[in-house]
Order: sequence, then C-alpha cells, then structure tokens
Amino acid sequence: MAEILSNERLEYTGEVQPQPGKFDPSGQPLYPYFPDRDLVEAVNLAIQLERPLLLKGEPGCGKTKLARAVAYELELPFEAWYVKSTSRARDGLYIYDTVGRLRDAQLAAAKSLPANEDLEQIRDPATYIEWGPLGNAFLSDRRTVVLIDEIDKADIDFPNDLLLELDERRFFIEETRPRREVRAKAPPIVLITSNDEKALPDAFLRRCLFHYVEFPEEKRLGSIVRAMFPTISQELQKKAVARFLKLRREMQQQKGNAGKKVSTSELIDWIDILRRHPEDEILEKLEGKLPFPGILLKSWEDHRRYLAREKF
Repeated sequence: MAEILSNERLEYTGEVQPQPGKFDPSGQPLYPYFPDRDLVEAVNLAIQLERPLLLKGEPGCGKTKLARAVAYELELPFEAWYVKSTSRARDGLYIYDTVGRLRDAQLAAAKSLPANEDLEQIRDPATYIEWGPLGNAFLSDRRTVVLIDEIDKADIDFPNDLLLELDERRFFIEETRPRREVRAKAPPIVLITSNDEKALPDAFLRRCLFHYVEFPEEKRLGSIVRAMFPTISQELQKKAVARFLKLRREMQQQKGNAGKKVSTSELIDWIDILRRHPEDEILEKLEGKLPFPGILLKSWEDHRRYLAREKF
C-alpha cells in the first residue's frame, strides 16, 4: 500500500467497518463504530487543519473507540497514550533510562578491559531512550493516529506541558549534549478525550478543535448491537434497546446531568448475557422486572432506586 502523506488524500467517512473477529496489528480487537455526521465532520476538520481534536461526552459514549476507527478506515498507524494521575507530559514523548545507563557504566568500570562497543553504547545517550506514543508518531514517515485518552486525569499542568509539541510538532531531548530536537516527519492526527473531571487550560484549548460526543440515539444503538451480535433477532434487539433507553431516561430524571447513567459498553455486556438465554424467556422478562440489573446498575443508590420503583 502506498504511503499516505498528503492531507488531500485523507477523508474519514465512518462507513468502513471491520469484520467481526478482526484485530489490529497490536492484537487488540476491532469493533464497528457508527459516528454521526457532525462527528465525521469534526474528525475531517482536525485532519485538514492539523489540529488536535478534543472530544468530550459522558463516559461510555464512544470517545475512546473513535481513534481506532479512524486509524482502521484510513489504514494508518495507531498509537494510544492512556493518561493516569501520575502521568507526565514527557512520558508520551520519550522516557530516558537513567538507571540503565548508570548500571551499564558500573558494569563496564568493573571490567579490567571493557569492550569498545560497551563504552560507545554508554557514551551515546540515545541508546537509553524509549519512545512514547507521541514520540513514535513524530518519527513515523506516515501520518499516525494518536489517542491521548482522559487527559483530565493528569495534573493541571499536564496539558500546558504539551503546547509546543501539539502546536509546532517538535520537542527536545534534554539528556543529549547538545540537546536533540525531534520534529514530526508527518503531522499526526491527534484525538484527545476528556470526561470533564477538571477544567483544561485556555492556552491548551486554543490549540484544539472541540466536539461533544452525544450519546447514540435508538437507531444508532440498534446498528451497534447488530454489528456486535449479527445473529441476534430483530425483536430481541429492539426490545432490549428500548428497555435500556427507558432505564437511561429514568436515571436522567433522577440524577440530571451530573450522575452516571448506563452506557453503551454496559448495553453490550447486558445484551451479550440476554442472548445466551432462551429468547422467549428473555422477551417475557423484558416486559417485567429488569433482567440481570447488576450489569447495568453500578451503585447501591441506583439499585435502591430501582428496587423502590419495582414495589409499585
């Protein structure tokens, strides 16, 4: 396949879906993804403008899976950076193994006649660099889809520490003398997700495009379920999705926008269990008490509200 270096040749449609059981080069399973028209437009704007796309939306609405879907359709390399509370901005660029270099220097010093290649390795700081997801994307000759997942988990300074890298697509390796500058060979396609746990700095937001990912409506949920479970009957799919959305509406009325509501991933787990039982039995249960509520309700407060409703 020819290398894709030009913006003009890249257009995401959301219409190219992997077959069931397909895996990406890293061994991760691939799943169908059904974006709405506005989300497709946002992705293409980010590709054309070479700007990061910041995605917000409630947990479970599909923010994280979008990046793999874009990489799959455009047949581009994919790099994932899953941010933690302890993550540093530099970790996504490179990690320098200071301990490993010190260990090798001590081992070499312990030899009476150290091998020349050992000394050369120790003298070269580049030997001890391990590239991070964003660093790998900068080094790639092809445009790479980079997922920076849940950026709001990290310290408040984390986004500001990436301004140069995201804006000018370059960074420095401080351990080399003179320090080495790394510039992106091809502009990466950066998708950043946030659950809005904390506000992001204005300077960071200015460099991003923004899109709020809406929770899928009934028709799209049906498409997702049929793609995940091709053999499911239409009746079971429709009734299960309808009961799921009824539960979401009830949770919305009780909690408003602040509390956690059932998500797409929980719907998939729930239907996976439903389809393992005799269909006539499950269809009957869907008309009465909610079957297997522990898959959908993840807190005692939600269970308590549900049990209170069932008494009437």
